[in-house]
Amino acid sequence: MTITLRPATAEDLMAVGALHQRSRVATYSPFLPPEALVEPTPDAMGRYWVERWGWERDDHLMTVAERDGELVGFTYVGPDDEGDPATGLLNAIHLDPAERGRGTGRELMIDALNGMRKRGWRRAALWVLTGNVSARRFYERGGWTPTGTEREDLIGSVVTVQLRYARPL
Repeated sequence: MTITLRPATAEDLMAVGALHQRSRVATYSPFLPPEALVEPTPDAMGRYWVERWGWERDDHLMTVAERDGELVGFTYVGPDDEGDPATGLLNAIHLDPAERGRGTGRELMIDALNGMRKRGWRRAALWVLTGNVSARRFYERGGWTPTGTEREDLIGSVVTVQLRYARPL
């Protein structure tokens, strides 16, 4: 019943996509309408990760968490999307819904922050949906603070608002 963290490989990406979709539906369904979460399918999300990783693997790092050999979570970090060379961006952290509350998210977060430090970044940033109260509490317990910067994005056909968080490394 131990958690193992390791760098992702190309062979992980379809499973990462399926996990990402399960995580999105479980996390966002309390505050987004069901039609916003129908797409992408788990297969489409896997193909998304295959394509994205193909373009970004030289300057991004994906780490997967396994419990007893089964994929249960992942993180994806890379350069800041606002162009600050001193800042790394936590692009994604997702857990299988059954894994919540078991400490895996915390282990993934610690690993992601350590990976950012090793890459020389002095600050970390992320974007979180304003309606995702549980994630916001998780980040705030981990030393992240909202910057006040917001942006809009679509999930399905629903416009959502994301809030930027940051913390020193």
